[in-house]
Amino acid sequence: MKKTTNLRSLAARLIEQVVDKGQSLSAILPAAQKSLNDKDSALLQELCFGVVRTLPQLDALIGKLMDRPMTGKQRTIHYLLMVGIYQMLYTRIPAHAILAETVEGAVVLKKQSLKGLVNGVLRQFQRRQTELTESLEGQSVNLWHPSWLLKRLQVSWPEQWQQIVQANNLRPPMWLRVNRQHNTRDQWLELLNAQEMTGTPDMLSGDAIRLEKPAGVTQLPGFTDGWVTVQDLSAQRCAQYLTPENGEDILDLCAAPGGKTTHILEIAPEANVLAVDVDAQRLSRVTENLGRLGMHAEVRQGDGRTPALWCAERQFDRILLDAPCSATGVIRRHPDIKWLRRDSDIDELVRLQSEILDAIWPYLKPGGTMVYATCSVLPEENHKQIAAFLERHEDAKAEALPGGEKYGLQVFPQELGGDGFFYAKLLKNA
Repeated sequence: MKKTTNLRSLAARLIEQVVDKGQSLSAILPAAQKSLNDKDSALLQELCFGVVRTLPQLDALIGKLMDRPMTGKQRTIHYLLMVGIYQMLYTRIPAHAILAETVEGAVVLKKQSLKGLVNGVLRQFQRRQTELTESLEGQSVNLWHPSWLLKRLQVSWPEQWQQIVQANNLRPPMWLRVNRQHNTRDQWLELLNAQEMTGTPDMLSGDAIRLEKPAGVTQLPGFTDGWVTVQDLSAQRCAQYLTPENGEDILDLCAAPGGKTTHILEIAPEANVLAVDVDAQRLSRVTENLGRLGMHAEVRQGDGRTPALWCAERQFDRILLDAPCSATGVIRRHPDIKWLRRDSDIDELVRLQSEILDAIWPYLKPGGTMVYATCSVLPEENHKQIAAFLERHEDAKAEALPGGEKYGLQVFPQELGGDGFFYAKLLKNA
């Protein structure tokens, strides 16, 4: 791919794969960025994530500018128009550059006959931008969420749903985890300041720092030597609540990509950790992360519903189950979740979580601790799931977490805080 790559047409193709073909941006974007320089790579990511984040608003605006939507083989042009309008609304790119590059995108997409249409629609939007955006005020399209998810949030969290939606629509802050085996957090902050970068420590999580401005990992002091890891604040709390200790046998189930595995080992470097995940491709990232931090854990592929196949009769002092979930708490980080997930998925995920919980519970030693976590804000996957589990297992009880309720702690995404997450700390009778 050359420097002259038309990023608008590339973004349109990627967005089409997400919306119409159900592909994940996390899966397809990195391959598209490989041959781009850093500046173009960042712009492509901004265009893709931005359009996917604001999709309903852009769709509605195009609907006011065109008599009929683009369909069939012309559908990619619909997404190209979205890319153009998104730039006018949310970037500082000069209008003349937006028009030139987006119109040229139609040529690259082999739709030269539609150049005039693209130019006309974008120029019309440029003239009518204020009028058109004001016409959408008060409409649900401005919430940028599918109707099924809005309904679930409104029913589940009548007082908090607007806060959740607003946070989902923001760009996420960049959180770091300082490796306490190399530096204290204050020591590493001094190294960061020496690079003329600033960060804010979190008062509740002793290893966490929020960067004032997101930066590439190569700019972070000691990153290649394992001194620091990029990990959201809420994700860091999983190992914190697990309270691992040296010498213990610990299972990190659904471990990929390994952020929590390595955090466990930073807290308890002499623990015997087994990291398991069903996805072999993602599991390779656990090994990569362990290597960067110079750590050792046993890594195995396995399904959480059939633990006998990968750990025989072995039992564990502590288990971290970061369960498969709807990921409705990390939408701001992965906005395509809104359009890839379906309402019908939730019941299937709840069943899967229940099956894994029941299957792995016998592998926790009497007197042991299990932390169940999800990056979801839906009660069915969280406190309702734990309430049902406790009814089925008389040898289990939930330990209250600071700020939590009877069955666990639910946190919502915060503008300058962590992602949406749920945690339950389960103790097994001795």
